This record gives sequence, structure tokens and C-alpha cells, in this order.
Amino acid sequence: MSLFKSIARRSLGALVLAGFAAATLGAAPAKAATPEEIKARGKLMVGLLTDYPPFGGTDAQQQPAGYDADVAALMAKSLGVKLELVPVTGPNRIPYLLTNKVDVLIATFGITAERSKQVLFSNPYSSLTIYVLAPKSLNIKTTDDLKPVTISVARASTQDTAITAAAPQGTQIKRFDDDATALQALISGQVQAMGASNTILAQLNKDYPQLNIEPKLTMREQANGMAFRKADTALAEFANKFIAEIEKNGELSAINKRWFGVELTKLPPMPQF
Repeated sequence: MSLFKSIARRSLGALVLAGFAAATLGAAPAKAATPEEIKARGKLMVGLLTDYPPFGGTDAQQQPAGYDADVAALMAKSLGVKLELVPVTGPNRIPYLLTNKVDVLIATFGITAERSKQVLFSNPYSSLTIYVLAPKSLNIKTTDDLKPVTISVARASTQDTAITAAAPQGTQIKRFDDDATALQALISGQVQAMGASNTILAQLNKDYPQLNIEPKLTMREQANGMAFRKADTALAEFANKFIAEIEKNGELSAINKRWFGVELTKLPPMPQF
């Protein structure tokens, strides 16, 4: 499926899953706070996004699928329990967690100081990286090399902010309403490069491998962590050991390669606030 079809159907997919999410709201709340309680219950309830592939999307059967779902499956396996995936949205992620609808959020959740006031984060298990993307043939090694290059970005996005701050004065930055139109500008040759995240890079190389697009400069990196209720320290400690284990044994790298086309190099450090 093309990137543009994927973006266009996200709203429809969200509507389809809304009923499922609503049904979940009516379910008996989870009581787990420790790994032992989850093992006794026999089920791990994980909240994850389904409108942000390849971290969180849906498969042909409209079931949750992606990087986060694969990590959740490994975590349930490590606990020796069944896995229940609960679709969440950006706005309702924290409410679902704090009202015991899920045990943990594995939902492309950036670790920030503000969010840390409400939830307990694990160490990073993934990252959202903002790049300058361009064909391999284009020579870009430093930000100084951006001056003669025309770059597309989604207006007022993280990549817009990062590239505007770093690019030399006079660099042509073309701003579009969203990632899809900014990407179309790159594909059609209106621009030579694009500011985008690794999610766009993965989908771009899947749909348009002939363009030979690669990351030229890393502009910003967002560390994503699992999120727990503040009191669930034992479960967070289990998660940290689990993340370290799957990073060491290569399982996390295999997940990264499955969804992003490249092996995991190194997880970002835990942000310090």
C-alpha cells in the first residue's frame, strides 16, 4: 500500500477501531501493579497507537500491528502471559493508563518532563528520529551543505523547527500543510530534500525504493518509553530489565529491521530533567 493511501485510510482505521476502544472502556479495569499480579491474572493489557505506522498501525484484518505491538508481544512472552492489545489515541493514552484500562502504554510515547509529572517512564525502547532525507547521490554531510538545497517540511512540525534553526541563512525551506504533501514535493522533484522522521523514511523506502533516499543529517531524536502508573515501580523495573535483555540479545534490533528496514544501532539515553 502506498504511503498516501496509508495516510488517507488512518482516519477510517481510527473510526473502525473506535468501537473496539469504546468496548474496552466498559471492561473490568485492570488491577495489576506488579509482575506477580499480572502473572496471576494471566494477561498483560497494553495500550498502543494504531494510527502511526510503522510504530503502531493495523494489518489487513484491522488488528494492531507494528514495532510497538511486537515489543508488547515479547514482553507478554517474558512474563509468561497472554497479550491483550488495547488501541489508544494520543489524547487518551494517559487517561486509559491512569484509570486502569491498561497495565502499560507502549505507544510511541516521548519521554518529557511534563509527562513525567503524570506517569512513570521506563528506559527508552525506541526513538523517533528527525532527519534531513535526500537521494544518495546528493552530497550533504553538514548543515552548511544545506544552503544550496531546497528542502520540504510539514509546516510548524518538529522537523520544521529543527531544520529552520540549523540551516544556514538563505536555505530554501518550502513548507507544506502535512508530511504527505511535503513528501510528494520530494517525489515529484519540486525539492531536493525533505525534513522527516524515521517513520516517513521507512514508508518511503518501502513504496519508492527507486529513489534511493537515505538520512543525511540527524536533526533531533525523541526517546520513547513505556509508561506506567506512578505506583507501579515494580512493573517499571521489570520493563527496564526486559528492554535491556531484548536489546542485548538482538530481538529489538530484529523488530527495528522488520519495520524500519535497518538494524537498531543504539537506543537513546534516558532524558535527564
